[in-house]
Amino acid sequence: MCGISLLIDNSPQAEYKIHQMMAANRHRGPDHTECSQVSEKVWIAGNRLKILDLSDASNQPFWDESKRYVLVWNGALYNYQDLRNKLLDIGYTFKTNSDSEVFLLWLKEHGVSGIKSLKGMFSFVFVNLDLEEIIIARDPSGEKPLYYHQKDDQWVFSSEARGVKAGLDQRPNIDGAQFLPYFYSRHTFPDRSFYQGIQQFLPGRGLKLDLQGKCLVEFTWEHEVAKKEAFSQQLFESKLKDAVLKNFHSERNVGVILSGGADSSLLYQLWLEETGQPMPTFTATFEKAFQKKYRDPIYARKLTSNYEGFHHEVHISLDKIKANWDEYIESLDQPVGDSASLLTWIIGKEAKSDVQVLISGAGADELLGGYQRHSAFKFYLNNKTLLLKLKPYIQWLPLPRRVRKFLASIKADPKHTFLNFASLRPVPEETAQQFLNWYPSVTDVYSAALDFDRKYYLVNDILKVHDNACMAHGIEGRTPYMDFDLIAWIKSFSEAEHLKICGKQPIKSALIYRGMDKIAKRKKLGFGLPLEEWFARDKAFQNWINPEIKAMYYKWGRHFPMEMQALCKAPEKASKDQFLLIWNMFILASWLRIHA
Repeated sequence: MCGISLLIDNSPQAEYKIHQMMAANRHRGPDHTECSQVSEKVWIAGNRLKILDLSDASNQPFWDESKRYVLVWNGALYNYQDLRNKLLDIGYTFKTNSDSEVFLLWLKEHGVSGIKSLKGMFSFVFVNLDLEEIIIARDPSGEKPLYYHQKDDQWVFSSEARGVKAGLDQRPNIDGAQFLPYFYSRHTFPDRSFYQGIQQFLPGRGLKLDLQGKCLVEFTWEHEVAKKEAFSQQLFESKLKDAVLKNFHSERNVGVILSGGADSSLLYQLWLEETGQPMPTFTATFEKAFQKKYRDPIYARKLTSNYEGFHHEVHISLDKIKANWDEYIESLDQPVGDSASLLTWIIGKEAKSDVQVLISGAGADELLGGYQRHSAFKFYLNNKTLLLKLKPYIQWLPLPRRVRKFLASIKADPKHTFLNFASLRPVPEETAQQFLNWYPSVTDVYSAALDFDRKYYLVNDILKVHDNACMAHGIEGRTPYMDFDLIAWIKSFSEAEHLKICGKQPIKSALIYRGMDKIAKRKKLGFGLPLEEWFARDKAFQNWINPEIKAMYYKWGRHFPMEMQALCKAPEKASKDQFLLIWNMFILASWLRIHA
């Protein structure tokens, strides 16, 4: 919805800095840009993308009538009507129809204690001049990013790392320590960025500062504990329908990224059932040679065949990617080595003339155990003793790539095993603890794996990709599977319930009931580019990416972990099953060339 900035700085350059920060975030809010000096030392700014209440009365920074309270925030508050009614009951009146005004008045009334009642996706800065305090917070799901820099009582906050960078006195250096997590996980550690001194504000974290920049309180919060309700298919579909209606609600045009897979197909089908109103849908399609394997357009066409004129196929070719490459890399706030990022970015570029909100099926796999690693982990837990005994004898056999990775990944420690399943390569023993520091301390091992996926991978890869790719074109990305009530309910499940629905059984059952068996039973390929085919068959593809990777190695290689050094020094020698690692390195190399 927006880009936000907070600067606590009493230097003569403060006003210049806040304007630079606004300029860095302008793509996030193309409809309005404004800043305010709140006190001698405190500046805030908002870049607004209008989604609800399209009038200028809801522009940010958003002040109350007394000019004693002000808010800048990024996201959407899905329960704002309920909160509005509660505020009306205690005597508040409203001048707009926006969720921004509800957000402001709710914090004015309740302060930090009211945050746990907010349901939506958000990062925000709220200033209370009567109490001379600033509240900064990010929701527990981590759908909307927030970065910051602190030096003594000087603070710089922004929706993107580039916004923080624009508010600093000196250009920051690259943090070489982040090459380690990037090589194995495709992103930095969750509390870091690739810039030294610029940190990521963690989901579910909050701060209360005074107007001089002194930290008064630091707090955290999670999704509220749901009332225990045993799983039923009917209840799952009811909660998901509610999430769909909330996420699709907008005063601007809404579209759906329709992969032809189970997650996005069910979202769109539920919307049609509830409203009967078709909306624009967008599906990536590749060259004819790849369409036998990458069949998304075929399934998407079947789903949308009754609504001609609404469905759009976005054609992707290697030439098109090359033509857009530097523009795409320039738009990347932080590198994430996931080809879904570029795919979403190209879809967003072509969709922006039709829609201002794009819905995706992100989050379903992490909630309901939909990745192959979840099924593999379930198999490992059921057969751990036997697998560990057999591993020394069979790991050297000429086995398929997936089986070889499975065997190389299994350990006596379930945490390290799942970490390996979730990584591009098994993480070495000597560095594993740096990753496992982010692993939850939960007794139920399968539930802990799902929680790790949501907090580590989902936030820093999938949600970051969706936000960055959409906001690069002034589009708000939304993800109904990240609904607060749905997450709270599923997190309340027992270990046995989680294992029972492994493989996204509730989504598949919902599709089968609606006669969409073929979509439900599709082999999961993931949302991404045909990298394996390009890498194996297209010499021009290799000639394009390998020199960039080698140039990165000669400039930055001394900071790389050993496996990364070996791969980047001679990428042309990489085996064909290392295509994901090669793409990961290519994105990083291009990002460093432009942003470092």
